[in-house]
Amino acid sequence: MRNQARVVVIGGGAMGVSLLYHLTELGWNDVVLVEKNELTAGSTWHAAGLCTHYAHNITVMNLRAHSVRLYNGILEQQTGQPVSFHQCGALRVTRYKDRLDEFKHVQGIGKFAGYDFHILSPAELKDIYPLVDNSELIGAIYEPLDGYVDPSQATHAMAQGARNGGAEIYRQNPVQAIEKSSSGEWVVHTLKGTIYCEHIVNAAGTWCREIGTMMGVDLPVVPMLHQYLVTDRVEAFAQLDHELPMIRDPDESWYLRQERDGLIIGPYEPDGHPWSIDGVPPEFGMELLPPDLDAIEQIVTCAMDRVPAAATAGIKDIINGPITFTPDANPLIGPAYNLTNAWLLTGSSMGVMEGGGSGWFLAEWMVNGTPPMDALAIDSRRFGGYADRDYRVSKAVECFAAQFGIHYPYEERPAGRPKLTNPIYETLKQKGAVFGSVYGWERANWFAVNGEHRISILSFQRSNWFDAVGNECRTVQERVGIADMSVFSKFEVQGKDAQRFIDCLGANAAPGKNGIISLTHVLNTSGGVISEFSVTRLSAEHYYLVSAAAANRMDEDLLRQRSHGFNVAIRNVTSEYGVLAIMGPESRELLTKLTDADLSNDAFPWLSAQQINVAGVEVRALRVSYVGELGWELHHRFEHQLQLFNALYEAGQTFDVGLFGAFAVNSMRLEKGYRAWGSDLTTERTPAEAGLKFLTRLENREFIGREALIKRSGANDCWQMHLLELDEQPNDPFYLHTVFDDDQPVGIVTSGSYGHRVKKPLALAYFKQATDLDKVFHVSILDGRVNARILAEVPYDPDNSKMKA
Repeated sequence: MRNQARVVVIGGGAMGVSLLYHLTELGWNDVVLVEKNELTAGSTWHAAGLCTHYAHNITVMNLRAHSVRLYNGILEQQTGQPVSFHQCGALRVTRYKDRLDEFKHVQGIGKFAGYDFHILSPAELKDIYPLVDNSELIGAIYEPLDGYVDPSQATHAMAQGARNGGAEIYRQNPVQAIEKSSSGEWVVHTLKGTIYCEHIVNAAGTWCREIGTMMGVDLPVVPMLHQYLVTDRVEAFAQLDHELPMIRDPDESWYLRQERDGLIIGPYEPDGHPWSIDGVPPEFGMELLPPDLDAIEQIVTCAMDRVPAAATAGIKDIINGPITFTPDANPLIGPAYNLTNAWLLTGSSMGVMEGGGSGWFLAEWMVNGTPPMDALAIDSRRFGGYADRDYRVSKAVECFAAQFGIHYPYEERPAGRPKLTNPIYETLKQKGAVFGSVYGWERANWFAVNGEHRISILSFQRSNWFDAVGNECRTVQERVGIADMSVFSKFEVQGKDAQRFIDCLGANAAPGKNGIISLTHVLNTSGGVISEFSVTRLSAEHYYLVSAAAANRMDEDLLRQRSHGFNVAIRNVTSEYGVLAIMGPESRELLTKLTDADLSNDAFPWLSAQQINVAGVEVRALRVSYVGELGWELHHRFEHQLQLFNALYEAGQTFDVGLFGAFAVNSMRLEKGYRAWGSDLTTERTPAEAGLKFLTRLENREFIGREALIKRSGANDCWQMHLLELDEQPNDPFYLHTVFDDDQPVGIVTSGSYGHRVKKPLALAYFKQATDLDKVFHVSILDGRVNARILAEVPYDPDNSKMKA
């Protein structure tokens, strides 16, 4: 066994072995994998092996597609090892309109990503799957490239490919301890010896929490018990001259596929069972749990009603084993928080389906230094310290029950909440706030103040908050509104090199004077946007940075990594400071009632900041606006938030002050064409492609991504972002709609909403190449194509006169 390696991968399931294989494909040969038992032990060996393209996120869809391509020929051609991939196709059926809308939305995503999904009528479904009872069904979605694979064969084929590339695999070799050497290397102590390495990867699946503890990171992962039954021979299937597609009824929460002449039927029951929450038994490996047919009998009966031939067979076996769930059911892929050269590749509830693609994704990230596509949906740092035991267990149970749940736009699931609340949470609740959750924090999405039900009714159509959000926007436009924006991530950078550090952090220069605010985008080596910070210079040695709530741990890691070599200290102050935004034409008059500070344009110009006293509370007042109106953000210590809010709200009664939430902010920022990190701004696209070239300063400056930014700006494959105006119709745009030029997919909507102040639907979209600005395009929203035109300028206050008033 080697005692030195570039990479040690811990865990020999589909995910870990896929990473090992793809690392060797990229030329990293000095890599090893250690497995406590045998390859596939844990959850891989008992998986049903289903493979699909279906997903609600382009990155996840591409991960799954990569797995299919890998299993469907590439592995066998490279290794000579069989994987038994059956490209039988897949069906999902439904009785409900909302589900059919979801199918249509996924079909639209597939159009842009290059994968065909077909919406079927009940009669067309019957043609493809003659053994189905299509009564009560209103439609289905057909995925012709899907199939299933033998999980063990696929894993061993990837292992052979990795060995062929120089990798070594050590089985029956449990990890006993992990530490860092004085020189910064990782030291992995195993049963058979010690390995020193540059990189360590936790791909331990069911045991990922135990390995995480050794590494020094707490992982929000819970094993859940999943059962499926295997039937005896089913004569109706055995007599067919071809294999039928896999079929799922997500409304009833089951899947069914052929297994030779029999069937596999897999249900996801609504009251799932967490297992070994506080530690998986070390001796557990390739064992199963006792079957519990009572728990799944009702769902299995539904499957047999839908496919009556299934009811004619006896039960050969019932498989009951653990699979892992994160709080959002997506895997954890990427750097481990606050650790150097430590990576996670775990937490997938569909390790075989996603394993081939996930290993490729992380290998590309490790070798090239940047992920091959936007990683936000799977980044291992998307959860914070709030994801404790109670939270991860309640969310895992919720995700298991909702494994086939409809993924609505703006969906907010309730389990584990509220987790993080600020001092005015109860006050806002009493005033009608309907909350969502961002990075564990409760945030008001909208306010039910005119008799509306205090619940968001989810839909792919206009929902029950539409009118309320319109009223909030008009309040901000005509008078003054208050919003709680405390969920922002906030950092302080202090030290002798603070100015120099900020100046080379991102594509924009550091503010040159105290009290000046700028916006900078931190880039990866490919020129893509990792993060967006508003930067306020408090002094030459003290800067205040604000970024997206969901980016908290990612941005903290980013700042600490980029600060190496600079004499600066980075401090995450998110939990110390709240933010109240006072926006609207009467915001100056309202604040003047509570402060002696001069708020005139001359004394307090746009894009500047001052420390002032408001209602007896010291605040950092930032004259910025994400909604396109005159206004200030008041950044304050959380212990003073209730006092500050009450004073603002009381003083605001003179102006008929209102409250506004995140949905109104989204509507108003789109009217100004403002980009949002995580949707419009991602690691795949440069600031120039996003239409933000005016925020880049290239002269006499060096920063990571500079050369790539220049190179990509002049490339033929440079994308362009435009703001679109759509014809009004019942289905407002939200995100991931394909843009068509005639029948050719040419772009993708990254965010959209109805603009209540301009009274028209709006969307930001990337176009894959330069395009005719006067052409009428079509945006695919569900099954309709809506006319869309590129706007030459933003439709609301294009000269910013309102913000500068």
